[in-house]
Amino acid sequence: MTDGDAGWAPLGSAAGVRAWGPTRASALAQAAQGVLALVVKPEQVAEREHREVRAQGQSPEQLLFNWITECLYVHEIEGFAVHRVEVDACSATVVHGVLYGEELDTGRHRLGTSVKAATMDHLSVAERDGRHELRIGVKA
Repeated sequence: MTDGDAGWAPLGSAAGVRAWGPTRASALAQAAQGVLALVVKPEQVAEREHREVRAQGQSPEQLLFNWITECLYVHEIEGFAVHRVEVDACSATVVHGVLYGEELDTGRHRLGTSVKAATMDHLSVAERDGRHELRIGVKA
């Protein structure tokens, strides 16, 4: 499996995303990318700046929830639109990554769903046949 096997998709009729990848790190990056893409499409955003994000959790589910919460914080509080997400360090309880993008400009960036927070709805973390699969709901 390669990083080309990583991706994300909306959760159908529910507000949220499902993400997958060959490693937990790649799946976490895809989950953040997916949630942030609900707000602003990545293709509308240039990689002019970056923001580091770190989260901790006592369980895989709590780690996913806290990671998405921290990424949303950077978007909401700093007004940062995201083009790409990389996770450069990931353990069972800690994740560290980088959001690449630029300051949100409503004149150039067309806003999609207003994501207010991550939720425990649909929250799941699983590994099946060497593929990490994540699901997380969001409050829109």
